[in-house]
Amino acid sequence: MKIFLYGVRPDEAVYLKEWENANPDVEIDYTNKIVTEETVDLAKGYNGVVMLQTQPYTRLALQKLHDFGISKISVRNVGLDGFDFKDLRDFGFSLTSVPVYSPNAIAEHTTSLMLRLLRRVPEFDEKFNNADFRWFPTIGEEINGKTVGIVGTGHIGSVVARLMLAFGAKVVAYDIKPDPYLENLGIYVDSLDKVLEKADIITLHTPLAKRDVHMIDKAAFAKMKDGVIFINAARGGLVDTDALIEALDSGKVGGAGLDVLESENDVFQKKFDKIEDVKDPQFQALLNRKNVIITPHTAFYTTTAVHNMVFDSLNDNLKMLNNQTPKFPVDISED
Repeated sequence: MKIFLYGVRPDEAVYLKEWENANPDVEIDYTNKIVTEETVDLAKGYNGVVMLQTQPYTRLALQKLHDFGISKISVRNVGLDGFDFKDLRDFGFSLTSVPVYSPNAIAEHTTSLMLRLLRRVPEFDEKFNNADFRWFPTIGEEINGKTVGIVGTGHIGSVVARLMLAFGAKVVAYDIKPDPYLENLGIYVDSLDKVLEKADIITLHTPLAKRDVHMIDKAAFAKMKDGVIFINAARGGLVDTDALIEALDSGKVGGAGLDVLESENDVFQKKFDKIEDVKDPQFQALLNRKNVIITPHTAFYTTTAVHNMVFDSLNDNLKMLNNQTPKFPVDISED
């Protein structure tokens, strides 16, 4: 059995070797390149493929995989918005993802963004850079006693809810499929608007379905409390970035912690000679604000998460190739 992997980073290679040693009957090879009409030829002669990329999977590339006799695709991540499910159905693919590689990693990062904003860490960093070690007037706030609004309480959002409750926050949450444990705590409200209206801190933890593009737009920001802390460690496309910038300018949003951006593919995972070389106007409009923290889509990025992404995706791909039921199948019957 032979499996080919795309988009492999150096930090993943050690876990690939570990998996290969545990599965000596499987031949694997990989590239750091993503799947395109050109690089798809690298998978010729293999039985299955495992992928990770932020660019869309084109129909032509998928058709080539099909023509090579490959029908089993596994992705090492949660997000599936790069696929057109119609393409997958047309070419008879089976698909798996890794929806639960480490909810704690993202929940902890989300919490750290909240804490850093509430304790005004960027402002203290600037003071230190200017040899200013005075407290006043940079006084912080606590999560304890705040109302934290959580949009989406799946694997990640439910961990965030537990962390916030442990901090002494009041939690309000909205999800079309409530978590039974959290439901017993009485934290759910019956609409997104109610979360927006009640929360001092709002954090997003939903996938990017087509219906949810720009879920948080100008009208949504208008419903929030003045000075709200806004966190997005989910998907950049959930937020209308221009509306966020306007809300920051007006003071409606008092601070933003962003691990994802709409146009992050133009910036994240790239090295520039100087910050001025980044031509994305939205990124430049967010950068260097004392009340904005940007991290380059690293909320997931822990040793535990990377290990699980590699092992779960390869295990599921091998299960499909052996006509066994994978752990994390994706239903591609509907878009």
